[in-house]
Amino acid sequence: MANVLSKDKQVQVIAALAEGSSLRALTRITGIHRSTIAGLAMRVGNGCARLLDEKMRDLTCNYLQFDEIWGFIGKKEKHVSFNDNPTLGDVWTFCAIDSETKIVPAFKVGKRTHQTANAFVSDVAARIKNRPQISSDGLRSYIEAVENAFGSEVDYGMAIKNYGADSGQHHQERRYSAPEVTSIERRVIAGRPEMDLISTSHVERLNGTTRLHVKRLARLTYAFSKKLEHFEAAVALHFAYYNFVRTHNTLKMTPAMYAGIEKDFWSVGDLVEATL
Repeated sequence: MANVLSKDKQVQVIAALAEGSSLRALTRITGIHRSTIAGLAMRVGNGCARLLDEKMRDLTCNYLQFDEIWGFIGKKEKHVSFNDNPTLGDVWTFCAIDSETKIVPAFKVGKRTHQTANAFVSDVAARIKNRPQISSDGLRSYIEAVENAFGSEVDYGMAIKNYGADSGQHHQERRYSAPEVTSIERRVIAGRPEMDLISTSHVERLNGTTRLHVKRLARLTYAFSKKLEHFEAAVALHFAYYNFVRTHNTLKMTPAMYAGIEKDFWSVGDLVEATL
């Protein structure tokens, strides 16, 4: 790949992918073959996964929020048949964010099961060195996963949203909008969490950013991954770009700088160099 594309072209392609361009759009814009772009994206994405695994260690995260974002591989779950590849169908990206530093310490791609939740929360626990307060939605898999990973060394609460009954049938302009949130119930699950800080607002905002920057996760488009490994590489690229390159508006620096992981801003070129 390094012999096919110059360093400048590699940086141009990765920057466009990180900002939400699709493979075919990049082919039309740059004239580079789609297979070449896909190969570069896989290599950089896998390198980003290794980079995040190396850098996201011994973190201080006081207020963690957990959530999952939906996508699909190849086809939606309702179209999957019994003899299809088991990786096809719905796929969920479990992710965590620290409300103070905005760092994303870990993510996990998989089915929305107890196994994936346990693997995800265990990974988060292995990366932080303090006792955190954790907030999540009402997914019951988190209860077991948090207990297994943190034991008694955690303050954990759930923010359970109750929605209105409006299905949008009589309001076509709201057909693709989420129902109105009528109330939020905060439950203490473990320890003594601060009730006012049991929230999933920051991680839900992160989900919006993720959908914006990962074309495979954008709603109501033709963009989707045909293979799980391509999806995982794209998500890893996004979170590496988010942590190390993209300036957070409220922090005026990158999350990695605010968390003390890095001292300086990274360029896309720095990210490519660190992952290839």
